[in-house]
Amino acid sequence: MAPKVLVVLTSYGHIESANKPTGWYLPEFAHPYKVLADKGVEIVTASPKGGAAPLDPASVEAFKADAASSSFLETKSALWEQTAPLASFLGRSGEFAGLLYPGGHGPMFDLATDAESHALINEFVAAGKPVAAVCHGPTVFTHVKLPSGKHLLAGKEATGFSNAEEDAVDMTKYMPFLLEDKIKEAGGIYKKAPELWAPFVVAEDGGKLITGQNPASSTGVGEALAKAIGV
Repeated sequence: MAPKVLVVLTSYGHIESANKPTGWYLPEFAHPYKVLADKGVEIVTASPKGGAAPLDPASVEAFKADAASSSFLETKSALWEQTAPLASFLGRSGEFAGLLYPGGHGPMFDLATDAESHALINEFVAAGKPVAAVCHGPTVFTHVKLPSGKHLLAGKEATGFSNAEEDAVDMTKYMPFLLEDKIKEAGGIYKKAPELWAPFVVAEDGGKLITGQNPASSTGVGEALAKAIGV
């Protein structure tokens, strides 16, 4: 029986202060999907609201020349157009080998502070299952407290979209907080690549807490998750 990975997407599709659409970022799902699907992993999708999870149109334009992203966009739309409500997966970690959160600016506004998402992450961690996130995706870990009351990230190395990268895309002023700062506030040891946009992946907790810095890190996050689930 093929191992299954649960992918959680944002339901947040519009940044009011910027008056622009947002959502999840195409290669941050497409690239890990390719890595995992090529190894026989089944992908199941969820989002806070269920139904269609908004895809950031800017990511479609930016990655139109990327073969993996284009193929995913053309052939796998059911994965994001027909997500199940996140809450329906609570108590079901035993069905899955791992958990993955793609980024995009959307998760900064919903999944970061979503109590059901926090409970889901805690469930997978308690079961010894790997949890992974890329770019803005690691925001989902920044508010998670373990049953002991300790922050999930406390004392652990982690990465995510850097303050410098946020400045470079001129989105800092629209964010509810900055991911790099919030990782540090949660007690995490923030790490990043020496230059902007370079691929950079951190694996902690024996390879079971996986974070990627930016879109270029998406394949590496997929590879780290594949390794963690033994495929």
